[in-house]
Amino acid sequence: MRTLGVDLAAATKKTAVAVLEWGQDSVRLVHLALDVDDHEIVELFDFADMTGIDCPVGWPRALIPFLTGHLNFDAGPVLAYDGIEGRRLLAYRDTDRFVTARTGLIPLSVSADRLAHPAMRCAVIQARIAALHGAQPRDGSGRLAEVYPAASLKIWGLKARSYKGRGKSETESLSLLLGNLRRQAPWLDLGGHEDRLSGSDDLFDAVVASLTARAVAVGLTIVPDDAHAAAALSEGWIHLPAGRLTELAC
Repeated sequence: MRTLGVDLAAATKKTAVAVLEWGQDSVRLVHLALDVDDHEIVELFDFADMTGIDCPVGWPRALIPFLTGHLNFDAGPVLAYDGIEGRRLLAYRDTDRFVTARTGLIPLSVSADRLAHPAMRCAVIQARIAALHGAQPRDGSGRLAEVYPAASLKIWGLKARSYKGRGKSETESLSLLLGNLRRQAPWLDLGGHEDRLSGSDDLFDAVVASLTARAVAVGLTIVPDDAHAAAALSEGWIHLPAGRLTELAC
């Protein structure tokens, strides 16, 4: 099995990918890259059994009628989301609320934060994949699943605070986090990329995304139940690990 992890940014400069090759007795990082464009992501998707992408694959369902009402001067759909609770429905997806309830983490809003920029790029990538390989269900039941590295790390018991950035403290935190990952997953062969991973949170998150893609592929993530299934198909679904990190290599 090959899993692809994508840490998607709005621009290619901070977009990272990691490909893990899973053998019977080994797991090896066979490809790691930064400054990755759409073409390379789609090409790597072609050779991966499962891809985990760290970016929303959809928008809140409430946002469409709200924007359509605004565009058409139709007050009804707009006023339906008046007030702070209404705006929360416009800002956050069902899966975002689920993640917060399960982990305490609050994902960035795809419609009201800077995350909207990479999400627009992600929509284009999904369209490119669909043209070549067929549309991938947004709930992750195909070969593309939305992942959230910070949540994966927390569920797996890995210290994950304050490792993003280029400051001294962030660099030290990332090095410690990488060390913790290696201790919990001694079966993971990083292919000599340890220095690169300890120096780039983007590359590190791509590896975590690839690990989470493996969890999706072997059924070790939480899938949407009946209460969340419809929303997951249109808005997307963040796959949270449901097992231990050590189970991935089994």
